[in-house]
Amino acid sequence: MTAALIMRKFIASSLLFLIFTVSAQEAFQDKRSYVTHAINGLEVPEIDGRFNEPLWDKVAWEGNFVEAGPSENTAPAQPTRFKLVYDDNFLYIAIQCLDSLPDKIVKRLSRRDNTQGDWVAIGFDSYFDKRTAFVFTVSASGVKGDAFVTENGNNDDQSWNPIWYVATTIDTLGWNAEMKIPFSQLKFGKSVEQLWGLQVARNLFREQEMSVWDRIPQNSAGWISESGTLKGLKHLKAQHQLEIQPFVVAQYDTYAREAGNPFKEGREMNLNGGIDAKIGVTNDLTLDLTINPDFGQVEADPGAIALDGFQIFFNERRPFFVENKNIFDFQFANGADNLFYSRQIGRSPQGSASVAAGAYVDQPNNTTILGAARLSGKTKNGWSLGLLETVTADMFAKIIDNGEESKQQVEPMTNYLVGRAQKDFNNRMSYVGAMITATHRDLGTGSNFQYLREAAYSGGVDFKHNWQDRKYYLAGNFVVSNVQGSKEAITATQSDITHLFNRLDASHVAVDTSRTMLTGSGGKLEIGKATGVWLYSGGFIWRSPELELNDVGFLRQADEIRQYLDLKGQFLTPTDWYRGASLGFGQFTTYDFEGNLNRLQFDLNGNVNFKNNWEANIRMIHKPLININTYLRGGPRWRFSEENGIFLSAGSDRRKRYNVNVRIGKSQAKEDNFSFTSYSISMGYQPTNALRLSLETSYRNAPSKTQYVTQGNFLNKNFYILAAIDQVTWSTSLRVNYNINPNLTLQYYGQPFISRGVYDDFNYVKEASVEKLDERIQLYSDQQISISDGVFSIDQDEDGTADFSFENPDFSYVQYRSNLVVRWEYVAGSELYFVWSQGITGLDDPMSELGQSLQHQIFDQQLNNTFLIKATYRFIL
Repeated sequence: MTAALIMRKFIASSLLFLIFTVSAQEAFQDKRSYVTHAINGLEVPEIDGRFNEPLWDKVAWEGNFVEAGPSENTAPAQPTRFKLVYDDNFLYIAIQCLDSLPDKIVKRLSRRDNTQGDWVAIGFDSYFDKRTAFVFTVSASGVKGDAFVTENGNNDDQSWNPIWYVATTIDTLGWNAEMKIPFSQLKFGKSVEQLWGLQVARNLFREQEMSVWDRIPQNSAGWISESGTLKGLKHLKAQHQLEIQPFVVAQYDTYAREAGNPFKEGREMNLNGGIDAKIGVTNDLTLDLTINPDFGQVEADPGAIALDGFQIFFNERRPFFVENKNIFDFQFANGADNLFYSRQIGRSPQGSASVAAGAYVDQPNNTTILGAARLSGKTKNGWSLGLLETVTADMFAKIIDNGEESKQQVEPMTNYLVGRAQKDFNNRMSYVGAMITATHRDLGTGSNFQYLREAAYSGGVDFKHNWQDRKYYLAGNFVVSNVQGSKEAITATQSDITHLFNRLDASHVAVDTSRTMLTGSGGKLEIGKATGVWLYSGGFIWRSPELELNDVGFLRQADEIRQYLDLKGQFLTPTDWYRGASLGFGQFTTYDFEGNLNRLQFDLNGNVNFKNNWEANIRMIHKPLININTYLRGGPRWRFSEENGIFLSAGSDRRKRYNVNVRIGKSQAKEDNFSFTSYSISMGYQPTNALRLSLETSYRNAPSKTQYVTQGNFLNKNFYILAAIDQVTWSTSLRVNYNINPNLTLQYYGQPFISRGVYDDFNYVKEASVEKLDERIQLYSDQQISISDGVFSIDQDEDGTADFSFENPDFSYVQYRSNLVVRWEYVAGSELYFVWSQGITGLDDPMSELGQSLQHQIFDQQLNNTFLIKATYRFIL
């Protein structure tokens, strides 16, 4: 069956589903409204959490909250009420959380955006688009949280850190929160009278109960579309936001000194500075500028190692790129595939210096970002807009050879451009959007970067249409890519692991060494039901063989068509034994564009949250067919044996000062082709309201009889070498959060990571696609394989002469990373950081036990240390 026929059949079935799906007008629901009033010359309240100004006495309380969870539309255990007024520049909010047991109020301290214990939140849908909201949260202990929320409440961008003011107090009636929010920190259109969405929520921690001002029905598509309405905001003045934030960073590094190496003298000192600016172009749009930015990240990436050859996806942690990242998101398929992956900007240089033996090289770790600008926002008429421009510098490796200094370029100057737009319609229930990206490298004439693509472009359109009050939806996207470069660069692209046009058994792709351009496409079409007890979705995804996004996006694998179906039941009405439960079923199949059926998988999962707030999860997987085009790195399509797996987890009540979660996973293939067993336990302990400790340790054993090793050529024929591997991976992460007050926090993170693999029983591929393992591979005999000085030699024809060789693939990868961060927000929006980072990465003897590797490569080594002080000050003009 061809790929085109598969797609036509699925589109036809989807259209039939649409024809027979009952469509209806959006159901009308009565929503609450609150009418606010201007201060009109009255005394501005002092933000102290006491509500003792005459102004508050003139405004009536608004209450009658209802429970949103675990029960729904019932009276909450404790009542809540609020008031809201405004002047030309600020919103003023008073929230009173009444509590008949004030001594039971949970006052846990935490870092910003991680509110713990009792808290309240107020959300403003100032665009009134029923999809986005600005949310301000405060805990009973006074810890702030703020987020720009999108996707009808299903996506929180906590990197948004506006300047606002809040104070909390506790008295005999309960606890109080008093807020002052500048209009300059919000976005809204021009209008004589504003109409905003409004929601107020309270979390009663000891009961794990959420109550809200306006009812959010169970199994709704999201909370923003269910919000009430804020009226009475009249004649608001345009807020021309202008913020300038200079920063200075002092950094001192120590590391092991290398005798004779002038670049490794054991210590370095650096001083850096720059300016960030935020300019309100209109009430709707903000321009962010940065000159000589500090794009370092305070928290290190977790340890990871991949034996399949694919790039590893890491989350973005740099503040400039994290902020407003939702606007530039274009996740077009499944997994992490995206038109924009910001960590491609400023990554490690792709080249390295070529030097003679004995020369010393100082290779830069990252590419310097010279500057960046971002225009983003959402207009009153429903346009979401984003434009990002970034320039990275030429990077050079410094070389000292026989006392002579020189340098070699290892990364060309590169320009990145990303543009995004979305438009709401259908009473803000639906949208259509588009995105473009462009990457251009200044390779110059006679460049040493013939292996790099000179230009890369991508674009896409996406849409989502909801109907019957967001009960049903149809969503999809379509993307195209075009990459250009030298023959060498495009040949390398065709042969890399994302594409592998050099696969021996593929008739629909082939490497063409004369090409200087590739053009590909991809996309997704999905239909589903998003509300109610039973939810479902189904669709298909495709990535054409020539699709390439990895210049400024992320693409793991091209040449795939995927069909999927998911069904989920949500049982959210509490019973005598559970607070909520769910049951899910999933199925998918994958094909390549030649029409080969590569994978078939079934998934069954369940979750239950018990009455005592313990929870349990189960997931079972059945994979009757597993074919992988990329496994043999250009060889024929490889078949794995049928696989079955089960994953279990259970966790205790997270409200308690001590909680624990245990996870166990076991997967096994037929004929013992491969398997893995994993164990993980995480523990949290909060001895005081200000201190929280968490520890997570995991262990994974993943043996396989057919781990890919390398390729050997004999008599103009490629032999694909595999081996049995015993791979063991262990890591432990420790986090300590100590909060002196809401604005002064100390955080520690440390993780040792070890992954060891020992190879044995080397074999080669005999018939890659047959079902039985012993027909797929042929073991090498003792006469065919030998090892000397860490090199294996293969006598393929057993004539006593080695035909090809390869290095011993055994490995023991050891890594340690830790960060100690003191953060002090000494003035609203201005911060001082003290950071101490430690780390080391090395290789140990694979025959050593894990504990010995930990001792040899971490405790017995001089760790790399970084001491950093960063100071910022935000000027609001």
